[in-house]
Amino acid sequence: MSEVLLKGLKKVYDNKVTAVHDVNLHIGDQEFIVLVGPSGCGKSTTLRMVAGLEEISGGELYIDGKLVNNVEPKDRDIAMVFQSYALYPHMSVYENMAFALKLRKVPKDAIDKKVREVAAILDITQYLERKPKALSGGQRQRVAIGRAMVRDPKVFLMDEPLSNLDAKLRNQMRAEIIKLRQRINTTFIYVTHDQTEAMTLGDRIVIMKDGFVNQIGTPAEVFDKPVNLFVAGFIGMPVMNFFSGCKLLVENGVYWAEIRGVRFRLDDFQQKALKQNGQTPCEIVCGIRPCHVSVGEGALKAQIHVVEMMGSEVHIHASSSGDEVVMVVPTIELRQQLNMGDVVPFTMQPGLIQMFDKESGNNLIWYDKASAENCAPVCKSYDF
Repeated sequence: MSEVLLKGLKKVYDNKVTAVHDVNLHIGDQEFIVLVGPSGCGKSTTLRMVAGLEEISGGELYIDGKLVNNVEPKDRDIAMVFQSYALYPHMSVYENMAFALKLRKVPKDAIDKKVREVAAILDITQYLERKPKALSGGQRQRVAIGRAMVRDPKVFLMDEPLSNLDAKLRNQMRAEIIKLRQRINTTFIYVTHDQTEAMTLGDRIVIMKDGFVNQIGTPAEVFDKPVNLFVAGFIGMPVMNFFSGCKLLVENGVYWAEIRGVRFRLDDFQQKALKQNGQTPCEIVCGIRPCHVSVGEGALKAQIHVVEMMGSEVHIHASSSGDEVVMVVPTIELRQQLNMGDVVPFTMQPGLIQMFDKESGNNLIWYDKASAENCAPVCKSYDF
């Protein structure tokens, strides 16, 4: 079993700056967990504490049921892949991959067998005699992954391993990591700032901001049920549309969302959830995914600024009463030529509208106070 447990993990530097605040996270055996967030959110610092490369300021870290706060990195049975590859330039690919096993005094024939097995899995057998300088970025990253794999670690740590690659190579390596995960039975903790990587790789995603965990959930959960404005705006591409100055109204026991004077009767699920939460009328920020906007009908209006032909989709960038709006329309469904300056009607399905409290930024439907105690405190830093 290769479970990892973070209990109130905290990192405070000597200058009294707190980089990570009370992270609580249970990572199951063979689970692929992704830490994602903007630069400076604390994701890499959290990973480095798990690796033993950063001293833990508070809380407890367990790997495979063992408290490892004061255990040396080499004794934690983990392997780490860095953004910079960190290969030994004077060694061949074979020597790079075999180095850790040689330090362990593993017999030569066992080392050779393991290195060649891993090289075959990663399709780098033909490069075993080359030096790193003779390899492409993608090939070097495979070697770095292979060097970690030969150790059969309990936990595989990856710190933005694809960020130095171009877009095409990133896509290829992302697919390779997915296939790799299916072949080896170990636990992965993966750090990235790229939400596409997070959504495609992770069994669960941990979304961080300013050292706090804002939400933990499956890719579908964080996309469909964002707990606050930050998560809603960070996950999804193009980003969610937000409408300020909106209202949540109640008339005869029925909830309505009012956007720019246009009322939307919320669906049965939203009605039930708001009633259970005892939600009263208030000012809100409404959010809607670009793919959930219907163009060409409705009482709302937007003026087009840019039309991007993306092949199977058209991305329409517009403004509506001061709010930027992006609409994603399948090319096959586009019924008219759209040009800069055109004013088009649009609408949205009420059941797909996300509603956020103006003051706290919390989602009126999906923010759960009990769960949030293990994540971030109520955040009031949203500028709406």
